[in-house]
Amino acid sequence: MKAFQLVGGSADVDITTSLNDVAQPDPGPGQVLVRIGGAGVCHSDVSLMEFSAGAARDVPMTLGHENAGWIEAFGPGTLPTAGLEIGSPVAVYGAWGCGQCSNCRKGMENYCLNVSASGPGLSVDGGMAEYLLVPAARYLVPLTEMTPAEAAPLVDAGLTPYHAVKRSLHLLVPGSHVVVIGAGGLGHLAVQFLKILSPATVISVDQRESALAITAELGADHTVVAGPNAAAEIRAITGGHGAELVLDICGYDDTLALASAVAASLGHITVVGVGGGTLPFSFFTMPYECSVASTYWGSITELQELFALAHTGGFRIHAQQYPLAEAKDVYRQMVGGTLQGRAVLVP
Repeated sequence: MKAFQLVGGSADVDITTSLNDVAQPDPGPGQVLVRIGGAGVCHSDVSLMEFSAGAARDVPMTLGHENAGWIEAFGPGTLPTAGLEIGSPVAVYGAWGCGQCSNCRKGMENYCLNVSASGPGLSVDGGMAEYLLVPAARYLVPLTEMTPAEAAPLVDAGLTPYHAVKRSLHLLVPGSHVVVIGAGGLGHLAVQFLKILSPATVISVDQRESALAITAELGADHTVVAGPNAAAEIRAITGGHGAELVLDICGYDDTLALASAVAASLGHITVVGVGGGTLPFSFFTMPYECSVASTYWGSITELQELFALAHTGGFRIHAQQYPLAEAKDVYRQMVGGTLQGRAVLVP
């Protein structure tokens, strides 16, 4: 089968990735083989490529951590259940933990105490191929009204901002404000989740006016072009008090600096993006009692909630589908900043 793989050696997409012929996996005891219908393209893949240029990582490794498809086969000892049968459409939860620690037993394998950053396309072969080997049926979420290609982006691009929004909902009372820095694949969904789940005024920030036009259409109350005047503009919108929640979807030095400049006292700054930036901290650089946290995906229970929300038609995914053979070109667009919304590779 064909697989788009990380082969290492450079941060250059053209050098560090390759579309290769690989053997189709065979499910072992407890495992499930999924025929892929869609694999989401994520900017964190680009970070993975860059990190792998100087890191010890087993390559080649098939990329793709946002995956959905159809159950093809069960390994020995794995029994079909309602909604999880041969041919059933499923989404694949991508944070694979030990399954035994206290966080895993809560369904929060994204915060496994024994395994870090494990999952398809991160530590083992992912879904940018015709088939994906899933270690356990507990990672599969049945799909009812969405096709796998439509559902794939929600596994990360949807789940990650959904969790980031949920953890701060208690702050988002009437009259509150939220700043979402980044209006791309995750940001356009974060804006919609905020409008569905809270009464807060939502401010969308991005360098690209075309991306801001999309978030405005999807419900953002204000749009602000990133730049030297952005902080003052946001402060004016919030009446000078700042935002109760700032979601930094990017995580660069300049976006983190903007987040600290526009956050309110007692507010939350949640860093979602893995841009590698840092946030200088001292007693007087941050608003009083403003909390800063990073997040990593969400729980499998939250993914189930997200698909239930999607079935109500409450939000739209701005995504385009591409053949697997065009993967390199899609990543070039992403690196060049010309990719709008989310991209899904379809084998």
